Amino acid sequence: MSANLTEVENALVGMSAGVIEVLALQPLNYMKNMRQQKLAISFSPSIMYRGVGANCFNMGGCTMVQFSVGGMLKSKFQDSNGKLSAMTEMGCGIGAGVTSAFIGTPLELVMIQQQRKGHSTVAALRSVMNADILRGFAGCAVREGLWTCGYLSIPPIIRRQLKTNFPDTFDTDAKARVPASLLGGLFACYLTHPFDTIKTCMQGDIERKTYGTFSETAKAIHSEAGIRGFYSGATFRYGRMVCAVAMLDSLQGLLGPLMFPDKF
Repeated sequence: MSANLTEVENALVGMSAGVIEVLALQPLNYMKNMRQQKLAISFSPSIMYRGVGANCFNMGGCTMVQFSVGGMLKSKFQDSNGKLSAMTEMGCGIGAGVTSAFIGTPLELVMIQQQRKGHSTVAALRSVMNADILRGFAGCAVREGLWTCGYLSIPPIIRRQLKTNFPDTFDTDAKARVPASLLGGLFACYLTHPFDTIKTCMQGDIERKTYGTFSETAKAIHSEAGIRGFYSGATFRYGRMVCAVAMLDSLQGLLGPLMFPDKF
């Protein structure tokens, strides 16, 4: 998200970046979801890419909202020199992420039902019509708020710190991007993964045979496997997040000038 762009322009950049990320990293998302629900993992591309359409809409829509709202908040709170404090920048990311959960929750519900049951998109939509389409919203909102902070706010902060404190080693954004992505992904993954696990289990079980409300699902997961249960699939998610943080951090810097060169 850039303070140089309007909300609509940031939204278009975000949507494009989100779709690119999904198409590249969908298999890691599939494996994470299967592990969280204790289901067998298939390495068939046709199975790994189940729900990719819904996930493209999900990530494209969510990233569009995150870039748009985040850009608007950054523009609103930046000082007269166009700068933000680290805390303000993180707050902008969290606010943008929570807002995007209203789009992400129903779309992830459709995707997870496709992955779990092999439904087509139409069949999956029909299966959730009588369910709570915002099932798992609390987990999604916390996850998206911290995730957005992790990829939109933390990498720029870390890059600036590295370039300021270690100018001989990190004299360009490109050199500082790898450690920034690793740390941003680590923050976004392990802090949010328990909420993501609860959300995934709730959305996989729309019949509520095993998992009920948010708190009931948390209790059920803990009783089954203790604290480790909340981190099922975390390795796959961290791998995806490191790649996604690097991709989205790069894409927001590349796509903006490419799509709207007159603003840079």
